[in-house]
Formats: sequence, structure tokens, C-alpha cells
Amino acid sequence: MVNAVHTLLYARDAEKARAFLRDILDLPCVDAGRGWLIFALPPAEIAVHPDEEAPGRCELYLMCDDVHKTVAELRAKGVEFTSPVADRGWGLVTMLAVPGFGAMGLYQPKHPVPR
Repeated sequence: MVNAVHTLLYARDAEKARAFLRDILDLPCVDAGRGWLIFALPPAEIAVHPDEEAPGRCELYLMCDDVHKTVAELRAKGVEFTSPVADRGWGLVTMLAVPGFGAMGLYQPKHPVPR
């Protein structure tokens, strides 16, 4: 039976993206060989939203308990945000820039979480 999720990020500059995950987000990692880092993630969840126009699309959001505090902490480490925090009803959402990769979501959920 399924016991984990392995997420892939395809980056223009994998080294920069890996350094960001390791050094800025402080995600623990292992070297799978030749510097190929695999990162541990906090607990995860998956949701299925209807989408008639782009079925099969996936999005990745990092979650936090206080988005404004997390944004301030990450800005102090030099992280850039590509959008202001917005209230989407189900959560407070922003996008952060991952060097070598692109934008990634960050949100504070307002809904119950399964963990």
C-alpha cells in the first residue's frame, strides 16, 4: 500500500534550487549519490479539485501556521515573494521565488488539516 509521496521539481538550475531547500528552508536531506540530494518533507496532504480546462495539473504549496510570520522570516533570509499574501477563503496564500526553479506556493490553511 502507499506509504509516502515522492515529489519532483524540475529546475533550470538544480544546484541553486537544492541549496535553497537545504540552506534557506532547512529541509533535512540525504545524498543519494554524486550530490543528488533528496529532501525530507513535513507531513503532507493531497486534495483533488475539479478542473475542466486543465485536468492532470498539479500544484505544490508549502504550508505554515502563520503566513505573515513565515514571510517575514524568509524575507530576512533574502527570499523574494512574487505576490502579496491573499485571502482565498480556504487559506492565506502567497508565492515565493525558489532560485533556479521558479515560483512555489506558501499558504496558511483556514480549513481543518488531516494531521
